[in-house]
Amino acid sequence: MYSLIAITLLIVVVIMMAVKVVPQQNAYIAERLGKYNGILQPGINFIIPFFDRIAYKHSLKEQAYDIHEQICITRDNVQVRVDGVIFLQVVDPQKASYGINDYVFAVTQLAQTTMRSEIGKIDLDKTFVERMVINLAVVAAIDEAAIGWGVKVLRYEIKNISPPTTVLQAMEKQMQAEREKRSVILESEGKKQFAINVAQGERERVVLESEAQMQQQKNKAEGEANAIRAVAEATADSIRLVADSIQSKGGMQAVQLKVAENYIEQFGKLAKTTNTMILPSNLADVSSIIATAMNVIKQESTKQENTK
Repeated sequence: MYSLIAITLLIVVVIMMAVKVVPQQNAYIAERLGKYNGILQPGINFIIPFFDRIAYKHSLKEQAYDIHEQICITRDNVQVRVDGVIFLQVVDPQKASYGINDYVFAVTQLAQTTMRSEIGKIDLDKTFVERMVINLAVVAAIDEAAIGWGVKVLRYEIKNISPPTTVLQAMEKQMQAEREKRSVILESEGKKQFAINVAQGERERVVLESEAQMQQQKNKAEGEANAIRAVAEATADSIRLVADSIQSKGGMQAVQLKVAENYIEQFGKLAKTTNTMILPSNLADVSSIIATAMNVIKQESTKQENTK
């Protein structure tokens, strides 16, 4: 009975040793009698107990490792503390097992040395704006060296760049001075633009006023010309109507009557305005005065007819 139990347990142990279940995104390195035998893929795999063994286990997932903070010296001799994070992935489990003793330690050390070298090439002011350039340089340097290690450097990111306190204070003063400079420039630009706008507005106002005055004078002149033209046309029409009336029947009698009335009216006004008058000797002979005026009117009418 005891022998049967022992044999059963031995069989179970052998089966457990012979069957290896590999999780997804993992790779196991199998050795037979101390020599590389193959890579166990995800799923169920069988090995020979007591002859084969699992020497290395690798995760094929992307993994992130911290790069410890270190002191770097910039090109302008300023000490800064820099740390970062690197992302790796095993692409060849065999090389990752036999190409290097510890690829994680090797990659982190190479990342630190490369970072010190890249920081030493630039000034302090540029370390904050050229992070992407530094990251790409570190990735390129490590990726070239890690070809024989079976790993792929996917990316590297700088987490913090910490200058000394004195440098931070100096940078703060510089930033404050720069902000004040921009403020003064913006204020002066605003005043300049304000002065330009005022000058342009004044110029446009003067131009508009002059144009308005010119238009006003033009309109006034046109109005006066139209008024003079209208008066002249009205006068010409009245003269024409008077001439036509004189030529009609009874026109001369009407003119005689009008002349007599004007004559008497003007003498009446003269008597009202002054106490002393000089009268002609033939004042009582009104008919002779009217006849003289009518002769003048007839002569003018004859001249107008001859002209026509």
